[in-house]
Amino acid sequence: MKKNMAIAIPDEIIMNKIYFFRGQKVMIDRDLAELYQVETRRLNEQVKRNAKRFPEDFMFQLN
Repeated sequence: MKKNMAIAIPDEIIMNKIYFFRGQKVMIDRDLAELYQVETRRLNEQVKRNAKRFPEDFMFQLN
């Protein structure tokens, strides 16, 4: 059984992964997955499966 382990991440590392795009603060899924130590595709799958748990504007795709 895995225990939930909290890992302290320095604020500077997180701040360096936040971008400003059209006046909005944005994090790229790849960077967010890295912070959570999961694969990007798994992060995206979980967000889609649990869409009701996230604000409507939590995630968007660029094309």
